Formats: sequence, structure tokens, C-alpha cells
Amino acid sequence: MRQAKVDAPGVLGAIRRFWQRSYAAEYVGFIILVLGNAWIALFFEPVHQMFRLDDRTKQYPYALVERVSPTANILLTSVAPLVFLIIWAIVARPGIHKAHVAILGLFISVWLTSLLTGFIKNAIGRPRPDLISRCRPKLGTPEHELVTIDVCLETGHHRLHDGWRSFPSGHSSWAFGGLGYFSLFLAGQMHVFRPRADLVKIIIFLAPLAGAALVAMSRLADYRHDIYDVTAGSLLGMAVAYTTYRRYFRPLRHPKCDTPYPSPADYASMKASRARPGDLEQAAEEFELSASDVSDDEAHSYLLTGAGQADAGQHAGRSEPP
Repeated sequence: MRQAKVDAPGVLGAIRRFWQRSYAAEYVGFIILVLGNAWIALFFEPVHQMFRLDDRTKQYPYALVERVSPTANILLTSVAPLVFLIIWAIVARPGIHKAHVAILGLFISVWLTSLLTGFIKNAIGRPRPDLISRCRPKLGTPEHELVTIDVCLETGHHRLHDGWRSFPSGHSSWAFGGLGYFSLFLAGQMHVFRPRADLVKIIIFLAPLAGAALVAMSRLADYRHDIYDVTAGSLLGMAVAYTTYRRYFRPLRHPKCDTPYPSPADYASMKASRARPGDLEQAAEEFELSASDVSDDEAHSYLLTGAGQADAGQHAGRSEPP
């Protein structure tokens, strides 16, 4: 029934075929992420939690010059990995599909991380460690009572309201969303988690993570966040990076972890050929994968690779009578 709808003639059938055989859904989702980020940045104001002037955790000075500015953070954690991936695609020539999903994954990782971070920041409205310095409370404001934003004399809209966007750390989540994804990509290409990985490869894999950690720690030094904000932001960014990476690439312990999953067009062709389940199981066994490491999609993906097709052909040849 479903196949009949896809194969239906006319404009509707052509749209369905294009949707299933391309990355159209990914790009529509990416546009939604960009629009969502713009909506939060332009129209969202954070919840303003009450605070006390005698709260020492909110009495840190406001740093006029940040160690890692928002622009520098974007350049270090997103633009730099993007430039590397572009150069890698030009020099190594991995193929259009592999280069495409590697770069697309980076974009989705950082923009999805940014959207989730912005939403949580504004929904919680946790005060920053430098809130009182930003607020510049009125003279005579009670020090030992909970007060609201109404006691603040600061007129700069962003400077004041941003004081309630402490949790989670945006710098930390963005850094791990970009550099964390890039680190996972390097690990897959160099087979870091496969047996007998060289120490140099491990150091290269850890370098982006170290850079992301330094960005996160700079937020503590600037009194923009506390350890809970930074930890939560780092975990959020890394979780999004890993989820995004695994949508396009095999597990890092997979023998072919450097190869992305087949494109939607290849999947559609595979389904159209109606491969027998027995062939998928045999391909998985010959690929030396345990039952816990392989799924139907993994088996389908293996059959679509050159090695899988060759193995399947040899298996078919051995099964034929002489």
C-alpha cells in the first residue's frame, strides 16, 4: 500500500519519491532550527527569578572583556571545523555523499544545540553570578529579602536581561556541539576505538574536546556561569553532537565506522529490490558483527557497500548447485 503511494504517477507521486530519495527532510528540519533560533533571539525574554542582594554567589563583578567572546566562540567551535571539513573534502575526495553528510551533521549539531540551549535558558531564568553587578540595584533596596528585576537601574536591555540566562552555559553547549561532533568525526575516520589505535590518533581525537573544555572553563573565569551551568551546557552539547553524528555514521567500534550510512536514494533502491532477511543475516555474520552491534538498518547498509555486495555474490555462488 505504501509502496503504491510512492510509485503513484503525477505530481504527488513525484514529490513523495523526491522526499524519500533525498535529504529534503533534513534541510526542512534545518530551516526550522534556524527559524527557531531567530525566534528565540528576537522575541524571547527570560523568566526573571527573584534574588537577594546578600547572596554571595551573585556578587561577582561584570567582566567587560570576555576571554572568549560569542563571535570568537563561533569561529573557534563552528567555523574552524567547517573549514577543516571543506579542505578535507577537497583534498581527500571522499565522495559527495560522505562529504555532504559530514558537513550537514556539523550544521545540524550546532544549530540544534543552540536552539535547545536558548529555550532552556529563557524557560528557567537562572541568575548569573554577576547579576547584582549588572542590575545596579536602587539605593535602599533590602539586602536580606527577595527582590525582583524592578529594583534594577541598568538601562541596557540585553545586558540586564541576559543576567537571567545562566543555565545552561551557551558557550559550553555550542563548543561541545561543534567541536564534540568534529571530535567524533575524527575518531570515526581514524578508527580510534578499534583495536590497536595509535596514541597520535587518540591525541588528535581529544584535541577538539580539549578546546571545547577550555571554552567552557573560560566562562567560570569570567564569572558568567558557575560549575553547574558549565557542566550542564557541556553535557547538552556533547549529547546533541553524539546523537547527530550517529544519525549519519556507524558506531565508533564498527569495522566500517569511517563510512556513512547509505543515502536515502540507496535505501529506497534497497527496499525496492526486496532483499531477503536471510541474506541480511548472512551478510551480518560474514561482517563479523555480534547480534548486539547489528540492526536491520546496519545489515541493509552493509549490503549496499561494495564489500557487502561482493560477499553476497560469493555467498550466492556457493549456494548454487554445481
